[in-house]
Amino acid sequence: MSSNSLPRDVAEALVTIGGVGFAPTAPITFKSGIKSPVYCDNRKFPFWPEQWSKVIHGFEQTIRDNNLEADVIAGIEAAGIPHSAALGFAMLKPSIFVRKEAKAHGAKKRVEGGDIAGMHLLLVEDLVTTGGSSLSGVEALRAEGAIVTDCLTIISYNLPEAVENFANAGVKLHPLTTFTEVLAAASARGIINDIAAASISDWLNDPHGWAHRHNME
Repeated sequence: MSSNSLPRDVAEALVTIGGVGFAPTAPITFKSGIKSPVYCDNRKFPFWPEQWSKVIHGFEQTIRDNNLEADVIAGIEAAGIPHSAALGFAMLKPSIFVRKEAKAHGAKKRVEGGDIAGMHLLLVEDLVTTGGSSLSGVEALRAEGAIVTDCLTIISYNLPEAVENFANAGVKLHPLTTFTEVLAAASARGIINDIAAASISDWLNDPHGWAHRHNME
C-alpha cells in the first residue's frame, strides 16, 4: 500500500465493511447540532480483519512518512481503543487508553495502562467530528506529563471547528482518508446515485448550511 493509494484503499475498506452510511433524505444530527447525510461506524473494523489490517498498516505508514515520535500509543475510550491497541502491538510499542471521564471509584484515573510522564504519545481515534473528545484526551495525557503533538484518525469530517480546535491545542491531525474518497468509492460501486452523491458533496463543502439549503431543518 503506497502513500498515494492509502486514502483510496482505506475508503474502499470502509465501504466494503458497511462502515459508512448515506442518508441524504433522513440525516442524522451530531452532538454539535449539525445535521449530516453521511455517518461513519469504524467499530465494525475488528470484525473484518483483512480490511482492518489496511487501517493498522496505514497508521504505521503515516507514522513513517511524517517521522512521528511515538514512545507510547494512546486510544480514546471506547472506539479508539481497538485501533490503538492493535497499532501498539504491531509496532511493539506500549499502549494505553484514556477514559472519557475519570472513574467515580478506585484510583479515579482517566489514563490507564502505565506511567507516561516525559514520553511522546501518539493519540489514535477512529473518527473526528469537532475534535472535542480527542482534545479532552490530549489534556488528560498532558496532565500526566506526556508530550502530545499528533493525532491519528481513520477519517475526519474536516469540520471548520475541528481544524480550529486542533490548531489551538497545538495538535496536528492525520486522517487516513477523507469522505470525498469514501463518496467516490461508494459512487463507483453504485451504492449511491448521482442525486445523493451531489447532496452529500454539497454537505462536505458546507456542513453548517446544508440542512437549510435542503429543507432539512
